This record gives sequence, structure tokens and C-alpha cells, in this order.
Amino acid sequence: MDPRPIPPQRDSWFAPLSIDLLVKVLKTTFFHPFVAWIIPLCFRAQNLPWDAPKTLAAIVWASFISLCWVANVVNQRIAYGLPREVDLSEEVIVITGGASGLGLLIAEVYGMRGATVAVLDVEEMENGEARGVTYYKCDVTDKEQVAKVAAQIERDLGTPTVLINNAAIVIGKSLLSMSFDEVEKSLFTNLISHFYTLKTFLPALARNENGGTIVTISSVIGHLGAARLTDYAAAKAGITALHKSLTAELAQTHPNIRTVLVTPGQLSTPLFYGVQTPNAFLAPVVEPVDVAKEIIAAIDGGRSASVSMPLYARWVDWYNVLPASLQRIARRLSGIDTAMKTFVGRNGFKLQKEKKEVAIQAF
Repeated sequence: MDPRPIPPQRDSWFAPLSIDLLVKVLKTTFFHPFVAWIIPLCFRAQNLPWDAPKTLAAIVWASFISLCWVANVVNQRIAYGLPREVDLSEEVIVITGGASGLGLLIAEVYGMRGATVAVLDVEEMENGEARGVTYYKCDVTDKEQVAKVAAQIERDLGTPTVLINNAAIVIGKSLLSMSFDEVEKSLFTNLISHFYTLKTFLPALARNENGGTIVTISSVIGHLGAARLTDYAAAKAGITALHKSLTAELAQTHPNIRTVLVTPGQLSTPLFYGVQTPNAFLAPVVEPVDVAKEIIAAIDGGRSASVSMPLYARWVDWYNVLPASLQRIARRLSGIDTAMKTFVGRNGFKLQKEKKEVAIQAF
């Protein structure tokens, strides 16, 4: 039994309150064009003339917000181009590490919506089975197994059109404490496996007339690094660079293939079970369903995208612009380098789950 304590989760009424929630509320109210234009219309309904200071100020604000929304649409179109056509009944979605957590959530959603889904994992599916989802036992760190399963998928389900590279593990030890086998296992699972799956499934995506979509699940840790995550941070930084380089290559050779880079903060999944949240307000734990919604929206829309959440993840690149002294202060205040002290991981999660089940049965 792991002696490390599990930090309490959301033990107060204000725990769900975060800067992300406030921004979300503002985006659907004061920063939404529809709401912004309602304000001057309300003033006009009160018989205020169009040239009244209040009305003019409201019109200027509404115009500014509308221009910002239009600029964002133009920016997305220039950055990612036109979307590809997506027909879920024709899509064959391959998800690595899809037996639990975020991968399983996406698999279940697409399975229920009529898409054909193949899950690759060394572990059995957490829920046993799911409608529309076919499980293939596969170690993605073994290129021969990946090639064998790819052939089975094409024979059983059809030509893959979407690849979601989601497989990951967390060792959670300092570099001095890790064995060479653990280092290799981490880097092969979190980084090298992406090369294996891409090399194996990319030719099939390229053959598809309507193109395909590649989703890469990275992490903000790849930008920041953290104590006891040297292997994980190195791998995530590597797949972020891999994704960006591959996107540049595909833009030249296969422009009909879309790419989606996902850079979340701490996810509320068994992978990081027990990790202490640095700051619940500024850096809240991200729920898998929120990340899944963004990924599914990008795939459904047939568009390339960059998904970063929570809010700080969108600005994490600016961290490296700060002076070194401010970077050190920021790390100390955030607690990023002490968060792993209470880490127990997936095995610890399973142990806690088994204890709860035994207690329920005894009761």
C-alpha cells in the first residue's frame, strides 16, 4: 500500500469557481456579439436617442466585439484552411490508449453516434465493451503489433480516417530514482509510439478522398517541465514538435489531412491520480469531458485546431519570455514542482477503487 496521502478534492462550496468559469460566463454575455447588440437596442427601447452618450458607447462596444469575432473567424480560416467533409457513418476512428480515461470517453461518444471506432490498448476496456467500439489488444510500443492490428482494422472495419494518439503513462519518479527500463518504457509509450502509429496509419489516411484527421494529445508539462516528470515532459515536448513538423509536411504533400494538437493542463483521470492541484482558481483540474468536447467538435467540423485548456494553457508559451528570476518565482508560487509528492497514479486509483467496492459489499 502506498503511504503517500491523497489530497482532498473539492472540499468547499467555492472549489468549482475558477478563472476559466468566469471567462466562459463573460464570453457568453458581455463578450458575445448578440448580447452586446442587445444593450443599445434596450437603450433605444427606453426612448434614448441614437446619439445619446450611453447608446453611442454601447454601439461602439458592440461593434468592437463583433469585429473581434470576425477577426477570430478570419484568423482560423487563414491558419487552418477550409475544413474537410465529415460523414460519421463513413469514419473509422482509431484511438490509442482508449480503454480508459479521455480515450474511452471519446470512443464511447463516437460509437453511440454511429462512427466505427477501434480502440488500441494493452489494458482491457474499463467498461468491458461499448456500442460501436471494437477493442484490439495492442502494445503501441511494439511496431510489429501496431502493424498487425492495423491490418486487422482495415480488414474488419475499413480504412482508418481519424487517428487519435492518446496512449500515455506516468512513472512519477525523479530521474535518479528511475531505472533504465522505466525511462525506456516511458519514452517509448509517450513519444516513440506516436512515430509507430503515424508511420502505420498515415498512408491509409492519405488514400482517403476526403482526407483524414490526426489528433495529438500533448501536455503543458511539455512546455514547462516539472520535478519528477523529466521523462514525461521530454516526451510531451517531443510530440508537440513532432505534431508541428508533421503539420508543415502534410500542408505541402497532403493538404486534405487535418491535424489537431491538444495541450491540456492536469486532467482529472487516473493517470495523474493523487497529484496536488497547484492552484484551483488559476490552474483548475480539467475534466476529460471538456477536453473531449473540443476534440470531437474539431473532428466533426473537419478542421485543424489547437486545443489548450484551462485558460493558462493558452498562454503557457509566454512563460519562457519571462526573466529567469520571475520564472522561478512563478514556479514556487504555483507549486508545480511539489505537486507530484502525493502522486499515486493509475495503480493507486485502482487500489482505492477496489477498497471502496469491498467496503460497499461489506456494508
